[in-house]
Amino acid sequence: MTRPNILLVTTDQWPGHLLGIAGHPVIQTPTLDDLARAGIRYVNAHSECPVCVPARRSLMLGASPRSHGDRIYDDQLGMPAETLARSFGRAGYQTFGVGKLHVFPQRDRIGFDDVILDEEGRAQYGVMDDYEMFLGDQGYPGRQFDHGMSTDGYVHRPWHLPEHLHVTNWATQAMIRHIKRRDPNRPAFWYLSYRHPHPPLVPLQCYLNLYRDMQIDEPLDDDWEAQGLPWSVATKRQRGDKYSGEQVANIRRAFYALCTHIDHQLRLVIGTLREELLLDDTIVLFTSDHGDMLGDHGLWAKSLFYRGSTGIPMILVPPRNFPVGVPGSIDERLVTLADVMPSLLGLSGISVPETCDGRSFVDAGTREEVYGEIGNDANATRMLRTNRHKLIYYPVGNRLQLFDLESDPDERHDLSQSAEHAGLLQEMTARLIRQLHGPDLDWITDGALTGLPDRELEPRINRDLSSQRGHHWPPQLHSNMRQILNSA
Repeated sequence: MTRPNILLVTTDQWPGHLLGIAGHPVIQTPTLDDLARAGIRYVNAHSECPVCVPARRSLMLGASPRSHGDRIYDDQLGMPAETLARSFGRAGYQTFGVGKLHVFPQRDRIGFDDVILDEEGRAQYGVMDDYEMFLGDQGYPGRQFDHGMSTDGYVHRPWHLPEHLHVTNWATQAMIRHIKRRDPNRPAFWYLSYRHPHPPLVPLQCYLNLYRDMQIDEPLDDDWEAQGLPWSVATKRQRGDKYSGEQVANIRRAFYALCTHIDHQLRLVIGTLREELLLDDTIVLFTSDHGDMLGDHGLWAKSLFYRGSTGIPMILVPPRNFPVGVPGSIDERLVTLADVMPSLLGLSGISVPETCDGRSFVDAGTREEVYGEIGNDANATRMLRTNRHKLIYYPVGNRLQLFDLESDPDERHDLSQSAEHAGLLQEMTARLIRQLHGPDLDWITDGALTGLPDRELEPRINRDLSSQRGHHWPPQLHSNMRQILNSA
């Protein structure tokens, strides 16, 4: 059989439930909705470590955090050789990436023939990326952050430069240009990695206008405080204390606008494949590295194992007349980012490296559980998810939360203190303990979880304004400045 082309599209920080076809009351995603109707939507897709660097390692290595070695956002950890791109390249594919890679060193192509790079203005770490150079060529050197918004904050405003200079448009055009310049004698693996809807929240005004007259959905509430909040949750809730209800609605409006912008730009890529007579022979897969809480349960951003953060979109559209699934079908099996690599390689008839511990979600097999892990020591959180239940563990204070996702899909009701669910809690805890490894084993005493001492709540201080960038002209000199994950 002729090997298919592959278009893998990722976004940054897009929650899995933010799709019109998923029943969201506000979000406008007509392109993704149509792709889902033409393919398969995996509604229980997870980011096993929902923060950028480790999540992207899982995607590009087909491996869980336990296997690939990062659950803490280690931004200076090199990428092993057996990447998704290199596997396709060895099989004769031309391989090309556009957008955000978030690897070390930044110009490591991780197996791609070429990468047109967007590093979100991280010039202080030694690289002038291709998007920065594009802005300079267009007469706007160093000005991408002149809007004054930060890369991890929720202060927002409209985009400040001409529309065609927005990074979403730039990434789209770079991918289209490469598709047109492809080698016609070989199949292609194209990786389009959009930076947004990750902050800075700087949507085009026309996309803000799409949501101007819409009633924005309110964040999810819960009954967790009746059980007493885990220290980590209480700490993270402080981040949103400064926002009024109206401000939260406006933040969501700006975030949704960034999503719809990506959705509409993706139409151009699909249209290009169609006009180049490639679409019928191309596998399209859309996903994200992780989600965003967007105020649900009083929480923001990622690094959490609640639906908004760990749940991701996963839409697979096979080539026309390809014997995979029923168009428009929903697959409820548990899948992860580590499953993307073996799935795409398998669909292309390429052997999967032994370094992968993900499993193809195209095959008929099922996974009984997903184990999630992020952080070490006081910042650690662990998750055990089965088809019906989810257990979240916070070592500080030795706190557990238990949810029945069949009766409570929004995770509003913590059942960890329910006498009726004591047996289930014991079973889920035992399963989680079996997954713990390395220094996590210190949280266990005589076979039971004992965790770490509880901590007092302290004020959150955001002195660096959530990784606020500066003006980048003239460019910074190379330095050994380390990237620091700031969730303030």
